[in-house]
Amino acid sequence: MRLLLLDACLAIAVAGVLALEALNGVSRPALWQLTIVAVLVLLLLRRRFPLVTMLAMAVLAWFAPPAQLATIFTLYTVAALRGPKWPAAVAVVADLVVALATYQPSDLRGWEVVGFVLALTLLLPLLAGLWMHQRAVLVDALHDRADQAERTRDLLAERAVTAERRRIAREMHDVVAHRVSIVALQAGALSVRAPDEETARLAEVIRESSAAALTELRDILRVLREQENEPKTLPSPTLDGVAQLAGDLAAAGADVDTEVPDPLPQVPEKVGRAAYRIVQEALTNAAKHAPGAPIRVRLSLDRGKLVVEVANALGASAGLPGAGYGVIGMRERVTLAGGALRVGPDGSGDYVVRAVFPLAGGA
Repeated sequence: MRLLLLDACLAIAVAGVLALEALNGVSRPALWQLTIVAVLVLLLLRRRFPLVTMLAMAVLAWFAPPAQLATIFTLYTVAALRGPKWPAAVAVVADLVVALATYQPSDLRGWEVVGFVLALTLLLPLLAGLWMHQRAVLVDALHDRADQAERTRDLLAERAVTAERRRIAREMHDVVAHRVSIVALQAGALSVRAPDEETARLAEVIRESSAAALTELRDILRVLREQENEPKTLPSPTLDGVAQLAGDLAAAGADVDTEVPDPLPQVPEKVGRAAYRIVQEALTNAAKHAPGAPIRVRLSLDRGKLVVEVANALGASAGLPGAGYGVIGMRERVTLAGGALRVGPDGSGDYVVRAVFPLAGGA
């Protein structure tokens, strides 16, 4: 649109100059009004059909010499759009033929003037157009190089991420999987040789939990090693598994009180997954930092929102090592699901993890 407005202004200006020359008696041809209209149309079409417009302008200038003013801009357009190729040469030859056929001085002084005029009307627009063409080619080349550099950077980053994921997968397989496998084997052996039924039951719980951890770890390793053309995803934990989490911890000897609505509400997948992980992390922290303390797990609906709450009495820590990222991870999960998280003592001697998730249509 901007170029069209520029061409329109240029065409009107050139047509105005030609009209003033004709009115002042400068080489006023027959039907000079049609000449001005033709110049207007050709200048507006010069970017779409540069060479055809140049040849038409040369023919028009042959019969109406004042129209040669418009050939300057047309020649520039041909050189700028086509570059140092045969269309530019044809345009120069056509303009030169028309100029020499129109102006034929009889003395050396006149030829000097004609040569100077030709240098201004031919060489300057030709060189300016070629310079603009080379500039456009250079800008396109720089854009291509920038795009190629960006693609190369993305490819290197992707390769680095893939290599790091595989390294993490190897470390998890060699360290974590090995340790958990030993726990599962020892728990299985203990359940067989247990001196009493209670010890056998607890050993079996440990073995089942270790086996479940190995299964989840195997899925995680598969995701870490996945190829781009073979997408895999982890089995998504849902709200239905919250009661099972609390039941597994209670089977291991913990004092867990679970309160969930029946039936469970229908929640979006990301909300169910976040709620499951929140309860899982909160139960782990409670067992780690306050072993033997009563734990309360509660799911409820409050004005179109899902409330997940895990509370435990404060007690002595079991001394188990931790990474220190549990609360950070819970907060990130809740935020991604569109909810809010509050963690800390509630003033009555309990440590409370409370997450609130808006449900579809309830927020």
